[in-house]
Amino acid sequence: MGDVSQARRELLAMIASGALQPGARLGGERELAVRLRVSRTTLRQALASLEEAGAVRRVPGRGGGTFVSHPMVERDLSTVVGVPALLRDQGFTAGSRVVSAALTPAGELTAAALGLDTGALVAEIVRIRLADGVPLSLERARLPAALFPGLLELPLGGSLYELLEVRYGVRPAEAIERIEAVVCAPEESAVLDLPSGTPALAITRTAFDTSGRPFEYSRDLFRADRTRVLVRIPGAVGTAESARANGRLITLPVTENGV
Repeated sequence: MGDVSQARRELLAMIASGALQPGARLGGERELAVRLRVSRTTLRQALASLEEAGAVRRVPGRGGGTFVSHPMVERDLSTVVGVPALLRDQGFTAGSRVVSAALTPAGELTAAALGLDTGALVAEIVRIRLADGVPLSLERARLPAALFPGLLELPLGGSLYELLEVRYGVRPAEAIERIEAVVCAPEESAVLDLPSGTPALAITRTAFDTSGRPFEYSRDLFRADRTRVLVRIPGAVGTAESARANGRLITLPVTENGV
């Protein structure tokens, strides 16, 4: 166990010093074992411990290997906030690429979520969100075209929520979000710079304004290796234990295995 702990400390020191940058491949097991002066069995145990801690991620298959993890982004489900503000608050540099923006007829699910007739026009905006220049999420937002005339003619690279508030006076007050672990489709993997078939975190959201009117129906696909979900759980009133637990923060790490 001592050798495992020592190997783990040396790898962490290499990551902390910048000798191993986020996204860097650690190299083959044989090379690493020689470099750290440990057996391959000891090395595997050290890597498993680092993967559990989120410091590295292991990708199976040809072209895979062990990679230094990028810093995790916390997605707080207790607040309705855009990705740029979320990233800025955590010290990341936010960026985005607009993949497409078009008017399209609402399908049944979109129409039901937004309280529209099927076939009513919605503005569909597809963007890649970046954290420190690295793809973090692929988002597809749909908004009623009649509610936001001229939206697609405006700059769409920043915060959509900030734009809607400034130009249309619409501010998100509440959202219903459904979360599920999914496997990226080949085109989604390519966009997010991930191996094909990599697990991801899909968040389907319906956002409501201050009057209770739904104004956004979206599906965001977050990289599982860069996202940690945070949930605030208020305890039931009436017991000492729940009083101590009130407001407690619970984090749900999403690993490469989608767990």
